[in-house]
Amino acid sequence: MFKEIRRKEKKLNKEDTISLLEKTNYGTLSICLNDGYAYGIPLNFIYNNGSIYFHCAKEGQKIEAINANNKVSFSIVNNIELLPSKFTTNYESVVIFGKAYEVFENEKKEALLALINKYSKDYIKEGTDYIEKAHDKTKVIKIEIEHMDGKGQK
Repeated sequence: MFKEIRRKEKKLNKEDTISLLEKTNYGTLSICLNDGYAYGIPLNFIYNNGSIYFHCAKEGQKIEAINANNKVSFSIVNNIELLPSKFTTNYESVVIFGKAYEVFENEKKEALLALINKYSKDYIKEGTDYIEKAHDKTKVIKIEIEHMDGKGQK
């Protein structure tokens, strides 16, 4: 169903792929809008328990598209080094295919706390308070990974 990486020598092993997901701050969520257009949106995220999680508003284009078709793609790029004289770039990237679902209760709170821990680790108490205040205004979406490939050139 999912094509394998054509350049096998560039494929990252699973451990390096997961490590890259854990240390990268931003990724691009790609979804299909109701009018058939592709839509890619950069966002912050966490990789937790084998899935990708992100938070968003309770309504909007992203949520409408996911509700209509929850098949998504998610990608990251990190460790970028331009090599102008060689007409190439060193990089590491991950491309994920999966299905997106809203999560609730404990899983939602766990994901929000993990986001605070990743992006605001010096403000855990304030972040926890913020989660309590914004909990009802926020959705958390989980991408259940069906296929994941890491790739790099160094």
